Amino acid sequence: MLVSTKGRYAIKVMTDLAEHYGQGYISLQDIADRQEISEKYLENIIRSLVADNLLEGQRGKGGGYKLTKSPEEYTLGRILRLTEGSLSPVSCMTESGQCEKVDNCNSMKVWQEADRIINEYFDSVKLSSMLE
Repeated sequence: MLVSTKGRYAIKVMTDLAEHYGQGYISLQDIADRQEISEKYLENIIRSLVADNLLEGQRGKGGGYKLTKSPEEYTLGRILRLTEGSLSPVSCMTESGQCEKVDNCNSMKVWQEADRIINEYFDSVKLSSMLE
């Protein structure tokens, strides 16, 4: 499993907003400046986070973005699956890469166990723990 820049930046955005939880809407420019990430690149990431209801946005003066729930209610697994599509260690375990030899694959049990461990781990890491 290789987490893309999009996945890593999504976690940075969510962590930044978690650090400012309860302070109202945070501008995209402020997030981009603090995280040293292009505002233009963040727009795409933010769009998917808003579409999946992880963030709420407001336009205009005093606008920006904020978490829809408390930081304790988010897991890195949910954020990464949204941005990455899958956390599977091999492409043959994803819906789009499913191999026709899966039923006779000697290594499939290893990949399934790795997938289980990876998903359990990221699902156990709360966004709030990133602040500690």
